[in-house]
Amino acid sequence: MSLTLHVDTERWRAHQGEVLARHPDLVPVAKGVNGYGIGIPNLMEAASKLAAGGVEMTAVGTAAEAELAKDHYSGRILVLTPYLMGEDVRDLPDRVIRTVASVEAVKALLGRCVVVDLKTSMRRFGLEKQDIPALREALESDQARVEGFSVHMPLDRVSGDYVREVGDWVDALVAAGIPVRTLFVSHLSPDEISTLAKRHSGTTVRPRIGTELWLGDRKALVTRGTVHSVQKVSKGDRFGYRQHKVRGDGYLIVASGGTAHGVGLENPKNFGRGVAGLMSRGKFMARAGMALLNRTMSPFSWQGKTLWFAEPPHMQVSVLFLPAGVTPPKVGEELPVEVSPVMTHVDRVVFD
Repeated sequence: MSLTLHVDTERWRAHQGEVLARHPDLVPVAKGVNGYGIGIPNLMEAASKLAAGGVEMTAVGTAAEAELAKDHYSGRILVLTPYLMGEDVRDLPDRVIRTVASVEAVKALLGRCVVVDLKTSMRRFGLEKQDIPALREALESDQARVEGFSVHMPLDRVSGDYVREVGDWVDALVAAGIPVRTLFVSHLSPDEISTLAKRHSGTTVRPRIGTELWLGDRKALVTRGTVHSVQKVSKGDRFGYRQHKVRGDGYLIVASGGTAHGVGLENPKNFGRGVAGLMSRGKFMARAGMALLNRTMSPFSWQGKTLWFAEPPHMQVSVLFLPAGVTPPKVGEELPVEVSPVMTHVDRVVFD
């Protein structure tokens, strides 16, 4: 009995082939504690199958993830989170490439292969242009091993020309006598990558792609929760932790999938910019109003109809309400669950 992610293997791999065709120099990204909901070992095995298409490097988020990934992937592994001064470099093989975001970090990792991160309008981390002279001096060491440089661009195109912003970095480095043979980029379109490659003929532009590669065809991925219990109830019956009353005749269904899995949690995708549009705001207000009445729609469904939470999800299961007049599922059957893979920790992944 578990919360299971079912993967349509043939469709899933076909989608990866399509992405690789659009981005022939791509670096697959397999990061996060749950590996985009699919698991880092599974993603590493999938990345290995892309080797025939020229993929020889995969990126992970942290050094800890690299420790896990190295046992499931024989190619080079790029750690995206920059090395922090004083951090334990861990016992990682030489094929693991670290990202550095300061000149001090470059010097600290002399002898190891690194990718130098450059600060962009994202304003997260990376070198500033004023650091270029010090960087050039550090790279004069015989031990300096630079795999390339990287830029991470914002998702929302509010303003600015990304091609120009990235191109200005390449020009500044080259003008200082620092060759940019490889540039790793995030959130640039194929057209923008092509334009950059044409303008900077000595630079190979390599997009790092995760979400589009693994989750781009959502119909290839279906999460389902196993039904543990089906109980017929009448209006007014009390149940659950808080002993609420059942709102009407029907069934209480207990299914796998609770807060420990991420069920009932919401991705704060609108954080910092509010809920946009009258329709979106109306839906948000409606959900908030229903929640005040202890009525919250669940991500579970049965026979094409979304089910209500009977009460807030428990740690590993959810209690759902199915109204009378609908044939209930049987114990052992599975209910589809519409959840964000990156926020969900499933019990198992099944490649169908």
